[in-house]
Amino acid sequence: MTEFDAVFLSYDEPMADRLHSRLQRTLGGTVKRLHGVHGMRRTYRLCAEVVDREQFFIADGDFAIDTGFDLAAVEPLGEGVSMRVWRAVNPVNGLTYGYGGLKLIRRSALREMGEAVDVLAALPGRVEFAEQSAGVTRFNQSPFHAWKAGFRECAMLARGSEYGMADEDARHRVAAWINSQDGQFATYAAAGAREGVAFARAAAHNPKVFDHLNAPSWLRSRFAATHGDQAVSG
Repeated sequence: MTEFDAVFLSYDEPMADRLHSRLQRTLGGTVKRLHGVHGMRRTYRLCAEVVDREQFFIADGDFAIDTGFDLAAVEPLGEGVSMRVWRAVNPVNGLTYGYGGLKLIRRSALREMGEAVDVLAALPGRVEFAEQSAGVTRFNQSPFHAWKAGFRECAMLARGSEYGMADEDARHRVAAWINSQDGQFATYAAAGAREGVAFARAAAHNPKVFDHLNAPSWLRSRFAATHGDQAVSG
């Protein structure tokens, strides 16, 4: 391990144990893990308390790091930069962008985090987006997980990216999600995308309703009401 700590965030992802081990092997040291913490803001704030260094990696519980990721080439965050995001390959629609990607983040920035639906968009300071891909976001591990990914991401894109993404880019990504047809459970990701856009339109003027995107139990109930209580393990 280098000068950076690392934390793996898992909740109920079927492949989380394997992906955590993969991350540890690739980074070459102990990767701390937070599992099953309710509430995304709480989870990220807890990250700041379990690490020992100011700058550290965060990987989601469905992130499969590229085993060729060159850790030695990673530069520390510059002055005024709160987070760097590496791209991830989307397995159902061919997109490669920051969604589900590896992050290098400042502990102090997490402690000063503000309020946003896309939680990390509320960090103080600038966010950098690396051009390289660091792995694959394996969210399509079950019907529910694939649906949830499409629903949350497209609801936030349809509402307006909190990272300042151009509207045309956001529309392009929403269209790709809606047309997802590759890989396992792609139809559920596409359905989630369509339903996420509809949700964003209905909740456009109600921030409290929109914040349901960060509530696992609400998302689970929403999925079950429309698609039945499909098995989480895929």
